[in-house]
Amino acid sequence: MIEAVLFDLDGTFADTAPDLAAALNYVRDQRGLPPLPLEIVRPQASNGARGLLKLGFDIEPEAPDFAALRDSFLDYYATHICVHTALFPEMAQLVETLEQQGLPWGIVTNKPHRFTLPLMQALGYAQRASCLISGDTCARAKPYPDPLFKASELLNIAPQSCLYLGDDQRDMAAAQAAGMRGVIARYGYIDAQADLESWHADGSIDSPGALLNCI
Repeated sequence: MIEAVLFDLDGTFADTAPDLAAALNYVRDQRGLPPLPLEIVRPQASNGARGLLKLGFDIEPEAPDFAALRDSFLDYYATHICVHTALFPEMAQLVETLEQQGLPWGIVTNKPHRFTLPLMQALGYAQRASCLISGDTCARAKPYPDPLFKASELLNIAPQSCLYLGDDQRDMAAAQAAGMRGVIARYGYIDAQADLESWHADGSIDSPGALLNCI
């Protein structure tokens, strides 16, 4: 029996790709490069600064220029964090239904706290969430189960009674390791070539509203 629902943030709870793409294209423009179309950036939007800079500049963290590119990207994103970002369709209704049913919900993301909190505040859901677990809340982020265990602890609900919705393989790996039910958000930032069967999830949904059928 599910007693709580936890959401990944980017690509699951909110469509953050437009603002992440804008930050990447800002840095590309600084370097004299043309903007990348949103449809190119979207599948990588859950992979953080490292993944997006790899996409935009074909650069690895060990490269001499990586730190400067990352700082420029993150500084721009921090000041433009919720310009075009919005909840996915049906997510607001889903959250309202969970609250009406007395089911606590929270966010477990690899996004650093410096971005998680202001984004959730801008969206108007920071105070409504029963927990906000960021990528730097625990010593180890997803795919390790530590953040999900932390959420379970804060909610005072056993991991096996929690459901975790995410759009990345690391989300399902973390859920499995924590003993939680893992459900794939197929509407999120999933590469068309991804082998979802290999994620060994407990289910998948094509829209947030469909999650109610999994509870």
